[in-house]
Amino acid sequence: MIGPVAQATSRIRVGSGGVMLPHYSPLKVAENFSMLSALFPDRIDLGIGRAPGTSAQIAFALQRDRRQASPDDFREQMDELLGYFSRGLRELRFQSPEVALLGSSPQSAVWAAELGLPYVFADFINPSGAAFAAHYREHFRPSMTLAKPRTSVAVWALCAETDEEALRVSSSARMMLLHLFRGRLIPVPSVEKAMAYLAQEGVPVGSVPEGRRIITGSPNHVRERIEAVAAEYGADEVFVVNIVHDPAARIRCYELIAQAFRLTTSQTSSI
Repeated sequence: MIGPVAQATSRIRVGSGGVMLPHYSPLKVAENFSMLSALFPDRIDLGIGRAPGTSAQIAFALQRDRRQASPDDFREQMDELLGYFSRGLRELRFQSPEVALLGSSPQSAVWAAELGLPYVFADFINPSGAAFAAHYREHFRPSMTLAKPRTSVAVWALCAETDEEALRVSSSARMMLLHLFRGRLIPVPSVEKAMAYLAQEGVPVGSVPEGRRIITGSPNHVRERIEAVAAEYGADEVFVVNIVHDPAARIRCYELIAQAFRLTTSQTSSI
């Protein structure tokens, strides 16, 4: 989707969130993003992650060598990938996207600091990452592409006209996540189905799933919560993540958040 979105826009940055590098050849990732960067200069971001990012069956299907378990060589893969962008190959010179390291664990903070990369923490997976972000900033080593640490945080945020409506719309994702944590993958259910299921389970909508921070509410409420999370992480930038059954409700969510942060129509009409 990066290419079509970049082609249809002119100003916004477009990128991955992200490429799970253990599934791929670093050379192929460099080649793909080099081409995108050549087509859309200074607008392409390459977010790199380590997690499987999918089910065990699909992860196995993606393995480079299915005769044995994939090696835990993520750091070596990162060094190879960054080498293509910084040095190129003898005959090939790679255009460089902006590379960031994504993570939800202490190890990702260590590597981002060592490699001098921007760091994006997945608070929507692990809401206890402020200490990891602080470690990243404290131990950051400047690189050729980044002189000082840059922290971003990805939050789960769902906005509607009222707090009640936002909570209701969020029920679809909450039901899906509950099933995911119980080892079952299901399609994103409708709000009506999700509300009935949660009522049957006897749990308040806003209390599940445990261990996840899901910001829901009216525009002002969501803005306050997002700013609080950004302050907690010392973040320079916030990414908004959500899952909604109705595409129209999802679009409206982003519109309301944009309005809450005063990203006016005139600013976004020619993206």
